[in-house]
Amino acid sequence: MATVAATLPFRAPTYLGPATFLTPSAAGARFPDRPQQRRLVAGGRHRELARIQAEAISGGGGVARRDPMVPPYNVLITGSTKAERVESATNDLKKEFGEQHVWGTVCDVREGKDVKALVDYARGKLQYIDIWINNAGSNAYSYKPLVETSDEALMEVITTNTLGLMICCREAINMMWNQPRGGHIFNIDGAGSDGRPTPRFAAYGATKRSVVHLTKSLQAELQMNEVNNVVVHNLSPGMVTTDLLMSGATTKQAKFFINILAEPPDVVADYLVPNVRAIPTNQSMKPTYIRFLTGLKAYSRIFSRLAFGARRNKYVVED
Repeated sequence: MATVAATLPFRAPTYLGPATFLTPSAAGARFPDRPQQRRLVAGGRHRELARIQAEAISGGGGVARRDPMVPPYNVLITGSTKAERVESATNDLKKEFGEQHVWGTVCDVREGKDVKALVDYARGKLQYIDIWINNAGSNAYSYKPLVETSDEALMEVITTNTLGLMICCREAINMMWNQPRGGHIFNIDGAGSDGRPTPRFAAYGATKRSVVHLTKSLQAELQMNEVNNVVVHNLSPGMVTTDLLMSGATTKQAKFFINILAEPPDVVADYLVPNVRAIPTNQSMKPTYIRFLTGLKAYSRIFSRLAFGARRNKYVVED
């Protein structure tokens, strides 16, 4: 299990899959007016994801007990991937943003010692992290009823999505709490976060439901302990056309909703990136839940499809 930490922005299939923070390849909302920022790539799976995230975020946060955040801003993003892709993604980012602005390393988020080592790595390269995005996640590329799911697949999903997220949050909070600049942590949600059923990937949905609860609990703990320089947020990319999402397009219902609701990474990034950046830019220290695919947007698209046949066969041929 690898991880890419960089200035990437958002994980993959938030509706059907694990994490690659805004997912694969190289698509990328461009913000040429943004000051160059340093990025750390610590593990992620897709190039697209890496590129988008690398261009995506530039903002700090304002809080007591810390120095003002001024450019360049440092962003760390974790992502589920194969180790060999870390080097590939990092090299692509370095070519575009320069050797001195991008770093990558492998980290198993399920292992506390690995995440502690990631923090040390980040400090060694960047000194501090302004924004930490927890994008690592997995559904073990398994789309089948729970009764047919193997022990190995269940362990991968649960340890990555739940245990891994808890460990990363713990280490991110400890790091940011003790750094003069403070920081913002974003936890990526996914299918099941809203409590709706997720047939064929029930375990994944259950772990993503827990993401929302964990974020709320951490927000309460920080307030209880009067920590005013660290904030934990939720981030929802919606359905993103990643390899993982598309691998689940094997049923009539899945194809229907992917065509109607899914969007490519660059489209999602165009919306999410400015909203994420606005939080530190506005010196806001209030917890937020940033959503790309809102209920209103989803229902309007479904209506357009039923009434006018909109987006039929947009990404996959329907039966």
